[in-house]
Amino acid sequence: MNGQKQITELHIEPEVFAGKDAELLQDLIRAAINDAGRRDEELASQVKGMAGGLPGIAGLKIPGLF
Repeated sequence: MNGQKQITELHIEPEVFAGKDAELLQDLIRAAINDAGRRDEELASQVKGMAGGLPGIAGLKIPGLF
């Protein structure tokens, strides 16, 4: 996995699926994991955007508490 949370290489032992196309399976798994990473980044960006106007916990001041 690289610094951008992308799987750059995947190896599956051939014995796991004897006679089937190992390269295709590896490509499908890598693509699924990378897609999940992209979706995670998109969701984090949306949440950050929604919370943009809210003060952070450290900066939160509750009147009468301090």
